[in-house]
Amino acid sequence: MKISTSLLMALVLTCAAVVPATSYGEPVAKTGNAPDGKGASTLIPSRAVILYGDPSKADSAVLAVYYSCEYLDFNDPDAPRFMMLDREGKIAFGVGGSLYAIGSYDFKGCVDAPGFAPYDIAVPANPELRQRLAGNLGSSSLTANLAGKMPYFGTFKVYFQLKFNGDNGKYGARLKQAYAQLGHFTLGLTTSTFVDAVAQAPTIDPQGACGQIDDKQVLFRYTTPSWHGFTAATGVEIPDVSMTQATRMIGGVETAVTKSIPQRVPVIPAYVQYSWKPGSHVRLAALFRDLCYRDLLSGENRFSAGYGVKASFIFREGMFQPFGHFSYGKGISSFAADIADNGYDLVPEAGAPGHLHTIPSMTWTGGLYLHFTPKFFATASASRCQVFDCSNLGGDSYRYGMFYCANAFYDLTDDLRMGIEYLHGKRSNYNGETGTANRLGLLCQFSF
Repeated sequence: MKISTSLLMALVLTCAAVVPATSYGEPVAKTGNAPDGKGASTLIPSRAVILYGDPSKADSAVLAVYYSCEYLDFNDPDAPRFMMLDREGKIAFGVGGSLYAIGSYDFKGCVDAPGFAPYDIAVPANPELRQRLAGNLGSSSLTANLAGKMPYFGTFKVYFQLKFNGDNGKYGARLKQAYAQLGHFTLGLTTSTFVDAVAQAPTIDPQGACGQIDDKQVLFRYTTPSWHGFTAATGVEIPDVSMTQATRMIGGVETAVTKSIPQRVPVIPAYVQYSWKPGSHVRLAALFRDLCYRDLLSGENRFSAGYGVKASFIFREGMFQPFGHFSYGKGISSFAADIADNGYDLVPEAGAPGHLHTIPSMTWTGGLYLHFTPKFFATASASRCQVFDCSNLGGDSYRYGMFYCANAFYDLTDDLRMGIEYLHGKRSNYNGETGTANRLGLLCQFSF
């Protein structure tokens, strides 16, 4: 979603947002919970460098919010290593980031892009796209993190993240997250309420699993306090719509008969979650949206309703930690990694010139972490993304994509992570033709 950076920064700095991570029952990065007051400094990991302030005076509630990873993707850096504390230990501030360097080689079919998206696999196979050697630093980022505590309102947090997306040696900074939190409220650009970031498949590849539900939205959200492991959240989000315009032959020329117009109805998402221990939860989520467009034949603005439902989970037993999700809905392609921005929220309706409609889509992901040691782990996962009722777009249109991943990670130090990954992708079209691709990736990530 392209937005005005200056406007968003003004909104974030003047308003507030979300619940502390501890209320979700999720881990706070590499730390655990400690009682308020004595022992609170144990929340600060050994990698942290205190530039100013006395860590023995740090407030545990502030540190829990500072080190929260609730809205971070797998390849995002942890909280900044360098921290400053105020004299009372009620304000923590840090600036950090990570160098995220990937080397990759595609073979037996390739995706000519930094992200390995089955949607982009050539069908039928293109002999020009059989191999690809590439390097990419586009997931490198800079972050600023401010957490604190104030009378009457409790904890607050302001977080910014810039990401250096790009390819072929051309990179530019892009605002990935900018949000503020105050008590149980969240405002800004951050992970959608429909997304369960903790239960996503971990990948070196920045695109992620093809069926992954992952979207950043400008939003306002309320999250309830935790009650016996249960939490819930709802809010409103600014819609991001991708549509395929209807066309018609007029005077021998194929002419668009629909048009994108500004959206008028916010996305309304909600979830209910139960967490029985850190790193383990189940979540049920849903959303409603109403998408609008212009019918140029009738001269009318038209609306088409969309909805989505999703179930996700992650839990740990010993060295094993399975995770996964299933989603289904209409008009929710903007939330699915493989088909976002490809025009599947609204598509032309067969037999109704000038009309668009929302189509069903389904995604799922399933996988497993294997935690061998605190510094060494591996994962395996599979994912699918599929659209329905799109045969009228042509036999060469996308029907489904499959994504298979196996990787391993080793933390040489608390700041330096190395990884290796194998990816296999498949795209299938409505005419039955398919294409495949394979990628080997190497990761060197240095966080600070």
